[in-house]
Amino acid sequence: MRTVDGRVAGRRGQATRQKLLDCLSEMLSSSPYRDVKVIDVARKAGTSPATFYQYFPDVEGAVLEIAEEMAKEGAELTELVSGRSWVGKAGWQTAEELVEGFLDFWRRNDAILRVVDLGAAEGDKRFYKIRMKILNSVTNSLTDAVKELQGKGKVDKDVSPGAMAGSLVAMLAAVASHQKGFTTWGVKQAELKPNLALLVHLGITGKKPAK
Repeated sequence: MRTVDGRVAGRRGQATRQKLLDCLSEMLSSSPYRDVKVIDVARKAGTSPATFYQYFPDVEGAVLEIAEEMAKEGAELTELVSGRSWVGKAGWQTAEELVEGFLDFWRRNDAILRVVDLGAAEGDKRFYKIRMKILNSVTNSLTDAVKELQGKGKVDKDVSPGAMAGSLVAMLAAVASHQKGFTTWGVKQAELKPNLALLVHLGITGKKPAK
């Protein structure tokens, strides 16, 4: 772990750096990204702006650090799909667990994901790459699942595995970032998951699930 000027950070320095990141994460949960200033992060961490600048070039640089760590965790979402069965009752379970894991990941990382989406939408390639790293982890595994089912004659050959998988993951991401909004439509969280899982199952297998 190095400082901005290339020096190796000691144990105390690493602890300070992590505290700054933790405080920034907390602030992003309650304040708009644009309103977060270095001086406020430093004050919350009990240190000075000069110390902040030892470890990060600016707030955006620190946010990217948090986002990169989150993307590593997001890559584990592939385990919800990779090597899983989509046949029979096991297929319904796979769909349910994918939806559960996806929504849960988005809830836990809601604040930083909002910033990543904002940066990606504004054309910042750094944030776009992080967003795609998270989505690709699931998209690639779902693409393989459709190809495998096609190989066994269980899914129509006209279906494009990449298009289907990408569309489902884009849908999951959109729904996950809009979870609170469903309550304004009178939709309960308990109703959202099974209906989303039904769409995923239909998309991958082309069939209603065997529950």
